[in-house]
Amino acid sequence: MGTMEQLKQWVKESGNIVFFGGAGVSTESGIPDFRSVDGLYNQQYDYPPETIISHSFYKRNPEEFYRFYKDRMIFTEARPNSAHRVLAGLEEQGKLRAVITQNIDGLHQMAGSKEVMELHGSVHRNYCSRCGQFYSLADILAMNGVPYCNCGGMIKPDVVLYEEGLDQGILQKAVSYIRHADMLIIGGTSLVVYPAAGLIQYYRGNRLVIVNKTVTPADSQADLVITGNIGEVFSQLADV
Repeated sequence: MGTMEQLKQWVKESGNIVFFGGAGVSTESGIPDFRSVDGLYNQQYDYPPETIISHSFYKRNPEEFYRFYKDRMIFTEARPNSAHRVLAGLEEQGKLRAVITQNIDGLHQMAGSKEVMELHGSVHRNYCSRCGQFYSLADILAMNGVPYCNCGGMIKPDVVLYEEGLDQGILQKAVSYIRHADMLIIGGTSLVVYPAAGLIQYYRGNRLVIVNKTVTPADSQADLVITGNIGEVFSQLADV
């Protein structure tokens, strides 16, 4: 049985699938992985991206933080690709229980997914750091430079920056979903960033599938490894 046939067979037979995804799920929607260093950084920014999107840099230099953030981390034109759509469809069929994502773009929800654990937050939620007032992405983009609340407080995106801890509630929920899954599909992540690598350890089943363009450190643990674009792989699951 070929790997694709095996994947289809397992999806057919499973009733408690959990999907864990990283940046590769969004790149096919035209959202570049901000770690993929291109000439832009060197031309436009005096600091590496990891520095700019850290908590201390955000506090120290909000102007430069927001310049980078609006330019390189927000993609209003992006639309869900076939991976997002197929996952939403599997959830609707009652096969998929949850999507756990490291992405902050909200594309899973745009595709119709309901149960989404956003480990790193979302660009669609923004809060005043003084009074807690909520602001949408459109609100933030309508303000020039650093966005401020009516109360005078600076508005911060609900995105986990470097040096900040993950939301423990969301993490625990993700662990619980993985622990009870009969099938775990991991896609579009190199599995080197914490907590992604650690989360796999909670899976108890024997249908661990990794779909990625490159080799990951967890390939040897997987029951099935598919090398390729996640959108193309998932588009073949549309008729399962």
